[in-house]
Amino acid sequence: MRLGKKAEKRLALYQRELLDTHYAEVENMYRQIRGWRHDYRNHIQTMKAHAAKGDLQAISEYLDLLDTDLNTVDTVIKTGNPMTDAILNSKISLAKSKGIPVKADAHIPVALKISELDLCVIIGNLFDNAIEASLALPPERRMIRVYMDMKGTQLYISFTNFTAGKKLSKVGNLFRSSKGEGHGFGLVRIDGIVERMEGYISRNSEDGAFTTEILLPQ
Repeated sequence: MRLGKKAEKRLALYQRELLDTHYAEVENMYRQIRGWRHDYRNHIQTMKAHAAKGDLQAISEYLDLLDTDLNTVDTVIKTGNPMTDAILNSKISLAKSKGIPVKADAHIPVALKISELDLCVIIGNLFDNAIEASLALPPERRMIRVYMDMKGTQLYISFTNFTAGKKLSKVGNLFRSSKGEGHGFGLVRIDGIVERMEGYISRNSEDGAFTTEILLPQ
C-alpha cells in the first residue's frame, strides 16, 4: 500500500504539527506543576496565618481553591517521558470524551531510541483503531487497555480493546479494516517503523478482544 510523494509530505507535515501541539501542551502542563511547587511555601504560610486567627472557614475556602488549582495541572498518565505523556494523555482524553474508559499503565525512560514522530505514529494509530472499534460497542462493553514498559533493552507496547465478538479476518500480516485505504496505511506505517527498528509486532483477535503487542530495541 503506497501513497504518492505529495501525500507522504502532507501526512508527514500533519504529524509534525500534531507532535508539536502535543509537546507544547505537555510542556505547559509541566510548567504549571513547577509553578505550583514554587508557590507551595506561600500557600502554607497563608493557611498558617488563617490558623493563627482560628479562622477555619478561611482555611477551608483556601483549600478548596488549591484543590481546584491543582486539578488544572493534574494528568492521567505521568511516565517521566514528556512526549509519551503528551500523546497518551491527549488520546486518553479523546477516548473518554467519546465514553470509552481507558486503563493505562506506562513506565518509560526519559530518553528513547525511537524518534518522537515514530512514537506518535505508533501510539496515535493504535489508539485511533481502538477508539473506532470501541464505538461500535454498547457503552458498558467499551474498554481500552494500554501497557508500556521496558523489557530488558526493549520498549514493550500493548494495546487491547474489546470487539463486536466475531474474530477479525486477516489479509496478509494485517487484519481487515472497515475504514478503507487511509486507515490501512496507518497500519502499514506502524509495521514499517517496527521493521526499520528491527523490532517485533504481533496482532491477535480472539475471545472478543483485539490485542497489538510491539517490542522495539532501545
